[in-house]
Amino acid sequence: MTEVISTELQQQLDKRYGAGAPIADGVGNETLEVLLRHRTTRRFLPGTVSDTELRLIIAAAQSASTSANFQFTSVVVVDDPALRNRLAELAGGQQLVRDAAVFLVWVADWSRNIAIATEHGHSIEATAYLDSAVSSIVDVTLSAQNAAVAAESLGYGITFVGALRNNIDAVIAELRLPQWTFPVYGMAIGVPDPADPADIKPRYGQSVVVHRNTYSPPAAADVQDYLDRINAYYREQELPADWAKNRLAGRISTKESLHGRQHIRRTFGNQGFELR
Repeated sequence: MTEVISTELQQQLDKRYGAGAPIADGVGNETLEVLLRHRTTRRFLPGTVSDTELRLIIAAAQSASTSANFQFTSVVVVDDPALRNRLAELAGGQQLVRDAAVFLVWVADWSRNIAIATEHGHSIEATAYLDSAVSSIVDVTLSAQNAAVAAESLGYGITFVGALRNNIDAVIAELRLPQWTFPVYGMAIGVPDPADPADIKPRYGQSVVVHRNTYSPPAAADVQDYLDRINAYYREQELPADWAKNRLAGRISTKESLHGRQHIRRTFGNQGFELR
């Protein structure tokens, strides 16, 4: 069993990193295999996630590390088809929001802790500062990633849906979110369609992202290695193959490329986060 896992791990590492992949060297277990085989699932088959499975997925989410045990995460389970359809449209018409067995919205939530503090006569001055918002978003992200791994360990596919932030005020209204909350992203969970061509997507080599003691800029050859591998991946997917031109530049070149997210600071203010 260990040998089989080690072989599968090495195959996954090779897809992630190409010729420069780390060598598993006999090390491996099922948890590492689940983590390394992750891919985005954009096409789902009809199917359900049982209530028991969903409760366990959320239990895994709640088992993530949390700053000072403040537990900033709230999860909205969206099972109303009409609401799902409206959220799909707000997220750029993404069909996967409609098709997934489960759709969750992950919310950074200061509201209940503020309520407890004020009920006990405490001031909330510190919540006006940027770090308070950052802490809640970090908490949500740790929780959501735990949920993603849990869902994938059960054989489901997942997709994070950050495009909910394109129309964030409308999402807040649809979900009736109170002040001191902020929807960070959605997550679609369901039965992956085996005909979906998506595969394990290449990542930067560890020589680019790992630094020892002090930061060092990546070597040009290591960056080019990644560009070659990711462009080859997109060609295999029959998608525009120039990652820097068609994806990176398209996301950072102008404020319009944010598709409405350039106004998020205003929304934070509306929700009570001053971000001082």
